[in-house]
Amino acid sequence: MDFFIIDAHIHPFFKEENNIAAFGAPVSADEFVGELRRAGIKRACGSVIERGAGTFEDIQRLNREALRFRDLYPDFYIPGIHIHGGYPEESCRELELMHNEHGVRWIGELVSYLMPIGDYDSPGMFQIYETARDLDMVLNIHCSDLAMIERVLKNFPTLNLVIAHPEDLANAKKRFELVRSYPNAYLDLSGTGLFRWNMLRYAIDVCGSEKLLFGSDFPICSPGMNIGGVMSEHLSSAELQNVFSCNFLRLTGEPFPA
Repeated sequence: MDFFIIDAHIHPFFKEENNIAAFGAPVSADEFVGELRRAGIKRACGSVIERGAGTFEDIQRLNREALRFRDLYPDFYIPGIHIHGGYPEESCRELELMHNEHGVRWIGELVSYLMPIGDYDSPGMFQIYETARDLDMVLNIHCSDLAMIERVLKNFPTLNLVIAHPEDLANAKKRFELVRSYPNAYLDLSGTGLFRWNMLRYAIDVCGSEKLLFGSDFPICSPGMNIGGVMSEHLSSAELQNVFSCNFLRLTGEPFPA
């Protein structure tokens, strides 16, 4: 059975220092896109990340690299962009520019443990989230602190927040419960999780298939293995469609494939 698969969690690159592949491949933008397509992925979304990038000039530079990547692969790549809690005014203007002039709807994945952009629940971030909410943008964050995530969800009930990664066994169940509890909470399936048998079936039973998005975290993790992890679970066709593409398309307003 064929499905239109959108990978909601990737990290493209042009420069070697932005390539987070653990074992040296892919080594170019063409190889990066080629490997995702070879796995069966039709479109993919995510941010260009750089370890230690902590100035607002860094944020702008990485965001423009994401736009450049989209220019090269317009029918494949959907850009995710960065913000910085230490520069709220500048970040709000950046969001407005990216949304209004470039059609960007996705913020993140934000990775504060690699890029010092501040805590996700800081006053500066909350100011930025107000603009993101008003622009109907989607926020994707890497955060292990569920209390911090919940503070964002409570303060911004109409801002759609996608939590990155199920994480390990103990944390995954807590994340599923959190996603179930908030209408604006979602979870991407990248990284740890899908290799555990029945994890996805369990997650759907807890919070519903409409709350989960397929992701691989490529080039760190294998997109083909993650697709296999989804396909091997006992899911209905409607549940698979939700996870593989429909949820992402509903959140972002991207057109559904013909």
